[in-house]
Amino acid sequence: MNGKVKLDDFCKDLKLEKIYSDSEEIDLTDSGINRPGIQLHGYYKHFDANRIQVIGKVEIAYLLDLDPEVRKQKIDDFFACEFPCFIVCWNLDEVDLFLDAAKKHGRILLKSSEHTTSLFYHLVDYIDRISAPMVSLHGVLVEVFGVGVLITGPSGIGKSETALEIVKRGHCLIADDVVEVTRIRDSHLMGTAPLLLQHFMEIRGIGIIDVKTLYGARGVKQVVEIDMVIRLENWDERSPYDRLGLDEKKLDILGIEIPEVMIPVSGGRNLACIIETAAINNRTKQYGYHSAQVFCDRVAHQNELEVEKRKKK
Repeated sequence: MNGKVKLDDFCKDLKLEKIYSDSEEIDLTDSGINRPGIQLHGYYKHFDANRIQVIGKVEIAYLLDLDPEVRKQKIDDFFACEFPCFIVCWNLDEVDLFLDAAKKHGRILLKSSEHTTSLFYHLVDYIDRISAPMVSLHGVLVEVFGVGVLITGPSGIGKSETALEIVKRGHCLIADDVVEVTRIRDSHLMGTAPLLLQHFMEIRGIGIIDVKTLYGARGVKQVVEIDMVIRLENWDERSPYDRLGLDEKKLDILGIEIPEVMIPVSGGRNLACIIETAAINNRTKQYGYHSAQVFCDRVAHQNELEVEKRKKK
């Protein structure tokens, strides 16, 4: 990770109060968070100064037990390290203990009303989001029965029209045309729409529509985890389509493999209904039930019984 973030945005997103800073940006080069209790005691071996420093009641209580001159020296020694920022939790008034050292060494001093552990979680989530790998994909993203479905396919095949029918059936639109996909913690793909395109959809022959205005807040959602990809393809009689569903394909997005289902498009097919079924089927697979495999096992068992009957004759 390597990047600068506007300090005002950082404070706004995490509800932090700026006590002192001579910079408009905060340099985040490490996704870790550190509680510097042992450093304030004087032990700096293996100390990673690139991390955000967070303290709470325990560290403050320790410092208050020290002789004022000793306390001042330990704080000064610590603030000589070049860390991104120093955050005092619990809305503690003792944040003033660090003000002189922050000014002397040019460090960012912030204050939070949150508990220390709670702020830890929010900081980790925030840093993961701003530093996560991201890619923009052409497609439509919907949530169907709690399953995040990314619909892809060539332009004009009917992705948006199918998504509109899905919304009419009570599900949610997340993004149309452009889907921003972010990898979170190396195991989850989160999809959203660019801010400019949120809630809007293009329907050929009608133009741009506002789904939230037409169908209400229940028809839209800002972000969803992508669980599967459905690729729409024009029907080709020569194509050997999978009739059973045993051929499970995967699509690699940002290093994570997502189940991909190819659906041939032809007149008379109810794509919204098919996608609903595919979403439910994907969910049952996640719970360990594979209907296609169960069917094949049943057929194999029936064949075995027929073979046994012939042997007995």
